[in-house]
Amino acid sequence: MKNAMRVLGVDFTSRPSTRKPITCITCQLEGATLTPVALEEWCHFDAFEAALARPGPWICGFDFPFGQSRTFLTNAGWPDTWSNYVRHAQRLGRDGFRAELDRYRRQRAIGDKEHRRATDIAAGAISPQKLYGVPVGLMFFEGAPRLLKAGVTIPGLLAGDPLRIAVETYPGVLARRLIGRCPYKQDSRGGHHPAQASARERLLAHILDDTLSEHYGLRVLPPTDLDTAADSSGDRLDALICAIQAAWAWRASNTQGWPGVIDALEGVIADPCCFEPQKPDAIAAPLVS
Repeated sequence: MKNAMRVLGVDFTSRPSTRKPITCITCQLEGATLTPVALEEWCHFDAFEAALARPGPWICGFDFPFGQSRTFLTNAGWPDTWSNYVRHAQRLGRDGFRAELDRYRRQRAIGDKEHRRATDIAAGAISPQKLYGVPVGLMFFEGAPRLLKAGVTIPGLLAGDPLRIAVETYPGVLARRLIGRCPYKQDSRGGHHPAQASARERLLAHILDDTLSEHYGLRVLPPTDLDTAADSSGDRLDALICAIQAAWAWRASNTQGWPGVIDALEGVIADPCCFEPQKPDAIAAPLVS
């Protein structure tokens, strides 16, 4: 394994703006030590696309679903390869994509309208078809085609530039490991919520102590001057968590090969829980924090 690697974590949004930017934290990984070094916030997709084109080597964890479930793809008659169904979604356009998912949902029985991938079930994540509340379906629509166009490598899904590696991450599963289901962020930037602020501080404290090392085999140094825990939206903390999951994936893939089988249609979340034998308590209700 190389001595050092640039590791990034991206908290994504389907509509970046000055109020809700795409948030990226860049870290340096040396051995098992991850050091946060820089923060960027992108208010437009142009800046996100430019970042994807930056020369490697780097690995980046992105907080959006890279794929859809086999059940949905089969039932809807979408193409049977990842790159082709991502292109199909892009051709529909944002409004057409939303309309197709709405139409599919109307035709399904209650309890069978939105399907989760195997990795979503393992991680306790919501369906990538979801358009309302937390619109991860729209995050898939805006994110996956840009990864495809950028020509990055996505293990198991896309053989692109081997020096630019993208992995799907999900901050909620790491947060749940460390602080349970305590809400730690808010969508509105106004107001002060002491309980959420306390939860962010506890989450960051556990990230910096041996609790994280036990699960991810990493030591994270304090993110100086990044205001990670003070950010009430939780976006900076989530971006750091995405970098941690990407660093775990990089170390695992370089010491023993990729840690498990990846479904070439659905993809996988880069977290140890998605490669462990599933236990009853691992198949939990989706976490929406």
